[in-house]
Amino acid sequence: MIGRIEEKRQLQQLLDEEESQFVAVFGRRRVGKTFLIRESFDYKFTFQHTGLSSNSIKKNMRKKAQLEAFSKSLSESGYSTDRELNSWYDAFDCLKELIGQSADGKKVIFIDELSWMDTKGSELVSALEHFWNGWVTARQEKDVILIVCASATYWMMDNIVNSKGGLHNRLTGQIKLKPFTLAECEAYLETKKILFTRHQIIQSYMILGGVPYYWSLLKKGRSFPQNIDELFFKEGASLQGEYDNLYKALFNKPDQYIKIIEALCSINKGITRDEICKKTKIPSSGDLTKKLKELENCGFIRKYVPFGAESKNALYQLIDNYTLFYNRFLKDNVSDENYWENSSNSGVLNAWAGIAFERVCLEHVAQIKNALGISGVKTDVNSWKCDSDSDKGLLGSQIDLLIVRKDQVINVCEMKYSESDYVPDLAFDKAMRRKIADLQKATKTKYAIHSTLVTNYDVEKNSYYGNIQSIVTGDDLFR
Repeated sequence: MIGRIEEKRQLQQLLDEEESQFVAVFGRRRVGKTFLIRESFDYKFTFQHTGLSSNSIKKNMRKKAQLEAFSKSLSESGYSTDRELNSWYDAFDCLKELIGQSADGKKVIFIDELSWMDTKGSELVSALEHFWNGWVTARQEKDVILIVCASATYWMMDNIVNSKGGLHNRLTGQIKLKPFTLAECEAYLETKKILFTRHQIIQSYMILGGVPYYWSLLKKGRSFPQNIDELFFKEGASLQGEYDNLYKALFNKPDQYIKIIEALCSINKGITRDEICKKTKIPSSGDLTKKLKELENCGFIRKYVPFGAESKNALYQLIDNYTLFYNRFLKDNVSDENYWENSSNSGVLNAWAGIAFERVCLEHVAQIKNALGISGVKTDVNSWKCDSDSDKGLLGSQIDLLIVRKDQVINVCEMKYSESDYVPDLAFDKAMRRKIADLQKATKTKYAIHSTLVTNYDVEKNSYYGNIQSIVTGDDLFR
């Protein structure tokens, strides 16, 4: 298994605990939650079950279908009964009997895609509460390990992790599984004998993000462009339909979520809630707040407050690499099956690459801090912008990554994607000076301000090189 060292240790330690354990594992779709759990327990469970996706089941049949699937899983785990399951209370009663009959020292119960099982009016959560509070914790034998998992992170947060009902504070552990880092993607490719340069790995990350499943589809013996064409642009490509499946699997009514995503795709930088309402025609309400929070919990967008601003001026920004790529290149049904090979160095690709590389950097802030030698320094990671204002002497600036440090230094990070060693020029130098001057004038900060260049290759040394205080290279992003 690549990475996941701490997560695997946390799961395996459950076997040594003296009390029964209830753990929630969550994270975006395709991130490897199920694989992690199965590997951690060597595929040995007293009972395991995966909820059914409701998209292909008629609404009035969903609860019945979920219960029938649960009954089948009970049977596959060795539980024999002719009892028909009419409710989730019935289902968990049978699970109790199965646990009571088991000779396993620790009864490991793994329920995957729990959110899919929670159909309208199902009372699933109430039955799960009763199972845990009224039976598992009341057993003299403290031998149950209950692991629940779902890709619908927002559902897990509302109903399990931050439950205000019977499951409030009942979890003994939780794991939010994050996408792979660049270093983990590199290690994964090595196990598959796929030979990519680090530049090509960064390019792949700009498209696939750190989602292990997407990386598993890459093939050895193919170049980077060939792999991308086969994954996205060839007829019947593996990931052509992933976009719709991704949002349908997470949200019962995905249309408005997709509208929000498309609004964010249309603006490279973050936008306000009011701007989202204008672009989507979705009213500003508690329902919009819920949808934005759900998208944030699922890892598709980020919410941040610019440096020096109030929380009411928070901005929302698309952060999911695959979603950005889809909306730029696949949404309009590109017909060229060799599109990526044929579009090298095109204006469209170059414009996208700059934005996508910024996303990669935002997902590797820990590596950037490490390269700057401040991994142990408390920081606020932020952004900042100001409009031009002649009265205040402001020229107007946008800083996408601002690292405000406890040691009274601010790193103004400029992220530059390049096809070779980056060459700082007069335009770069002037832009960096303008941003620093605007930041000093507008915020009146007393901190030292360091110009910081983050780029995917190295940096050519010239007359402008010496004006840069700190440089972070592509290799640094892998450390």
